[in-house]
Amino acid sequence: MLWWGVAAALLANVLYSTGFVLEKRALSALPALNTRRPARLVRHLLSSPLWLAGSLALAAGFAAQLAVYRTLPIAAAQGIFVSGLVLLLLLSSVFLGERTTGRERRSILAILLALGMVVGSLQGSGAGTVTRTAPTGTLLAIALPSLAAGLWLYGSAERRAKHRHRQPTSGVPYGAAVGLLYGVSSLAIKGVSGLLNAHDPAGAVRDVFTSPYPYLLLFTGAVGLVLSQTALQRCRASLIVPVCTTVTCVFTVACGTVAFGEPLPADPLRLGLRLGGTAVAVLVLLALPRQDAPPPEQKPEPEPGPKPEPEPEPELGTATPDTRPTPRS
Repeated sequence: MLWWGVAAALLANVLYSTGFVLEKRALSALPALNTRRPARLVRHLLSSPLWLAGSLALAAGFAAQLAVYRTLPIAAAQGIFVSGLVLLLLLSSVFLGERTTGRERRSILAILLALGMVVGSLQGSGAGTVTRTAPTGTLLAIALPSLAAGLWLYGSAERRAKHRHRQPTSGVPYGAAVGLLYGVSSLAIKGVSGLLNAHDPAGAVRDVFTSPYPYLLLFTGAVGLVLSQTALQRCRASLIVPVCTTVTCVFTVACGTVAFGEPLPADPLRLGLRLGGTAVAVLVLLALPRQDAPPPEQKPEPEPGPKPEPEPEPELGTATPDTRPTPRS
């Protein structure tokens, strides 16, 4: 069962990366999306066959994620999911023509290292136990403030973007905001996967709809669709998706430890790895540039005008007129 979970996680990585790239390609050909007009936004999205193909790939990745959470602990699953960032950077470079800066590449490597520290802290500390459900009160105490923080962060990024004198945002605030929403969604997916029961489908359906999980998924899915697609159209996928993935993974591992009853490691080394990895990921996010660098200024080329006609050369055998002044006697 463990290897089936690993295979499902790798398949989810491929599906998610492919879906994001297809959606980004489709969004570049659509009119500018506006979060204040969600009906018009959804109508534009549904009119694009390429975007529909990308959304189907993401939906298939969601199904694979359900299988992962039934077989792997939440932190181990997130450790495999984050490896999909490498595939995403490769696909965005080949198919979208996006180029990351050296600072961004170093930041992404540091983020991967931080997440590896968080996952490594769970080795030998009950990481093999797959917890099925979380107490409703604990889950809502984590989810509701996180959703409010994500919406506030996205709204503040929108307000800053309205100032024309500011440089265009790089997508870090957008990615962090959407990452919080998807972090809550990831906890809900984990909860739904724990309630699925093939031996009692009717009871499983009853348990799912009497829990907060499907309603959290409905909210994060609808709001996340509007916010993520608007942000993805405005910003580079090679930056916004890694930031979103990082926030989602760190949030899921940290809050899943509390919500699903995963204990903190008693070993000082593992505890230091978990707390240190989380701190490094947050510091790297804060250090990422908030704006894209402005394009280099190009000197204007001189306007084409009539070229001066060359002076005619004297013919052979003819004397050139002497234009020097005649000396006075």
